Amino acid sequence: MGGFKFENVYNFPGCSGKDEVPEGESPKWRCRKKTMTMAQQQEEEAEKLRLSSVEEMQMDNHDEPQDYHRGTWTRKCDFLLSIVGYSVGVSNIWRFPYLCMRNGGGAFLIPFFFFLVFCGIPLFFMELCLGQFSGVSSLFVWSLCPLFKGLGYLMVIVSFLMSWYYIMVLVWVIYYLVNSFFDPLPWSVCTNSWNTPFCIEDRGKINATKSFLNNLTLVDGNSSMLTGSNYSFNASADSFTPATAAKEFWQLNVLQISSGFGDLGGIRWHLVLALAAAWVLVFLCLMKGVKSVGKVVYVTALVPYVLLTIFLIRGLLLPGAVDGILFYLTPDFKRLLDFQVWLEAGIQVFYSLGPAWGGLITMSSYNKFTNNCLRDAIIGSMADALTSFYGGFVIFSVLGYMAYESKLPINEVATSGPGLALVAYPEAITKLPLPQLWAVLFFVMLLALGIDSQFGTFETVSSGLVDAFPRLLGKRKVLLTAALSLLLFILGLPFTTNGGMYIFQLVDWYAASLCVLLTCFLECIIVGWLYGADRFSRDVELMMGRPVPIIIRLCWCVITPLIMLIAFTATMMNYQPPTYEGYTYPAMARAFGLLLSVIPIIPVPVFMVLQIAQAKGPIVNRIWKLTQPTLEWGPHISKYRKMYQASVSPRLQGRKLVQANLFGAKQ
Repeated sequence: MGGFKFENVYNFPGCSGKDEVPEGESPKWRCRKKTMTMAQQQEEEAEKLRLSSVEEMQMDNHDEPQDYHRGTWTRKCDFLLSIVGYSVGVSNIWRFPYLCMRNGGGAFLIPFFFFLVFCGIPLFFMELCLGQFSGVSSLFVWSLCPLFKGLGYLMVIVSFLMSWYYIMVLVWVIYYLVNSFFDPLPWSVCTNSWNTPFCIEDRGKINATKSFLNNLTLVDGNSSMLTGSNYSFNASADSFTPATAAKEFWQLNVLQISSGFGDLGGIRWHLVLALAAAWVLVFLCLMKGVKSVGKVVYVTALVPYVLLTIFLIRGLLLPGAVDGILFYLTPDFKRLLDFQVWLEAGIQVFYSLGPAWGGLITMSSYNKFTNNCLRDAIIGSMADALTSFYGGFVIFSVLGYMAYESKLPINEVATSGPGLALVAYPEAITKLPLPQLWAVLFFVMLLALGIDSQFGTFETVSSGLVDAFPRLLGKRKVLLTAALSLLLFILGLPFTTNGGMYIFQLVDWYAASLCVLLTCFLECIIVGWLYGADRFSRDVELMMGRPVPIIIRLCWCVITPLIMLIAFTATMMNYQPPTYEGYTYPAMARAFGLLLSVIPIIPVPVFMVLQIAQAKGPIVNRIWKLTQPTLEWGPHISKYRKMYQASVSPRLQGRKLVQANLFGAKQ
C-alpha cells in the first residue's frame, strides 16, 4: 500500500482512532456506527424542536390580518359546500346513469369506485393541500417547482375555456325554465309554428309512423295529417324522420339548428337574452368573491338534493319505474373484461371531480391554514360519486315509466348528454299531473347544479388575475368580475347562432381532452418525486397536525400517475373525431378542435425553455435548480414561515428518496 497509514482513515469526527475496538468488529465499522448515532441524535433533536415549535404555533390561533389579505371563507361549511357544488354538476345527471346502463349496470360501479379511491380522492386531496398551504391561486402555486411554472397558465386557460362554453348549459336551462310556465308546455304538443308534419306527441307511435312514411311519397303537398299544422315541402317521404315534440322543440326552437359547422347562420336573440341572464346571474353570485359565493352555495349546493329526492319519490310511484331501476342496476360482470368500460369509468371520475382545472386549488387557497383538507377531500369526492349513483335512480325510474307508456325497450328511450336532460326527461314530465310544476322544479335543479361548476372555473381565472396584479386589481374585485363576465358574454355569442351547437360540441370534445389527464400525471410527478411526497407530507402535517396517510403517498407516487399515463395513452390511441346527431365534422373543424386542445399545453414547454435559458450554469445544474422550490413557496401564514424555511432539509436521493416518499423518512 506504499506506506499508507490505516489509522488516519478511521479518524472520523467523534472517533479518536485509539478507542478500544471490540473483538470481531473493525475500527472503521465502529467509528461509522458512532458517527451515524451522533447524526441520528442530532436529527432527532431537530425533529423534536420542529414538532415542539409546531405545537406551540398551533396553540396560538391568532393569525396576522395580512396572512389572509386575499380574503377567506366566513365559515368552514361555506368551503365544503363550494367544493361539493363544484364537483357535482349536470354530468352527474345526464352522463353517469347512461354510462352505468351501457357498461354493465351495477358492475360499472366496481371500476368507478376503484378510480375514485385510487385516483380521484388522492388528486382531490393534493390540490386542496396545495392551495391551502400556499394561499395563492393555481397560477402561482407551482413556485414549488419553477420548471413547471407553465402548469399554472395551463389551468387558467382551461378554466377560461370551460367558463366560455359551459355557460351554454345554463343558457339552455334558463330558456327551458321560462317556457315551463306556459300551458300547455311547448314541447308537449305538435301544433307550434316550428313543428313539422312528422312531429308526434307519443313516442310509442314512432315505429308506426316510420312504416307509414316508407309507403308514402308526397310532392308539393300541404299536409296536416300528423300535426294539424301546414308545412310545405318538396321531397320524398323517406327523407324525413319522425321526431317527438320534445325533440323538435330542442332542435327547431331552442337551437334552430343549421345544416352543419360551415353554416353558422344568424344570431338567435332568445339565446342571446338567456346568455345575458346567465352571466348576470354569475356576476351577482361572484361579485364579492368567496364572501358572496359562500352565501349562495347554501342554496345552489343543497337545493338539488331536495329536488332529486322529490323527483325520486314521484318517479317510484309511476308504473314501470321498478323495471327502469332494475335495468339501470342489473350487473353484467362480463363487461368488466372490456378495457373500454374501465377507461370510461376513469374518465368520468376525472372529468366529474374537476382536478387539474385549478378550481380546487383556487377555492382552497381561501381556507384557514389549519383546515382539515383530508376530511373535505373525502366528503367532496364521495358526494360527487354518490350523487351520480343517486341521480341514476331518479332518471331511470322516469325512463322506465316512459318505456312502459310508449311500449318501447328502455334502451330506446335512454340517451346521454343534453338529449337526456333536455329532451327525454322533459318529455316524461309532460305525462305527469301538473307538468308545469314538475318542469319548473326540474330546471331549477339543473340550474343549481350547473352554476356551481361555473363558480369554480370562473373564480380560477379572476383569482389568477388578482394574484398577478394585486395592486391594480386587489381592491377592484367587482369591476374585474363585471369585465370578465362582459368579455365572456361577447365571446359566447357564436354559440347562440344557428350553428352554435356544432361549435359547442367541438369545443366540448377537444377543450380538455388532453389537458386533464396530462396535468394530473404531471402533478403526481412534481409533488410525489420532484418536490417529494415526504416533504409535502411534512407541509400537510404543519397544517393539520398529522402527516399524509401512506396509502395516499403510494397513490401520488406510483398508482395514480401510472393510471393517468395508461388512460392518456388509451385516449390518444382510441381517438375518434367528433359527431353530432350523425353529422360528421369537416377536416377544417377537426383541425380547429385539435388546435384548441393543444393551446392550453403550450405554456408548459414555453416557460420551461424560458426558465432554463434565464438560469445560470451548466444545463444539468440549471434543470436541477429549477426543480427546487423558490423562496416564494412556503406556508402563507407569517408565524410558520420563518421556522419552515429554517427547517428545510437537503433533498434525498436514490433508495432513501423512494423509502421516504412512499413510507416516510426514518426519524
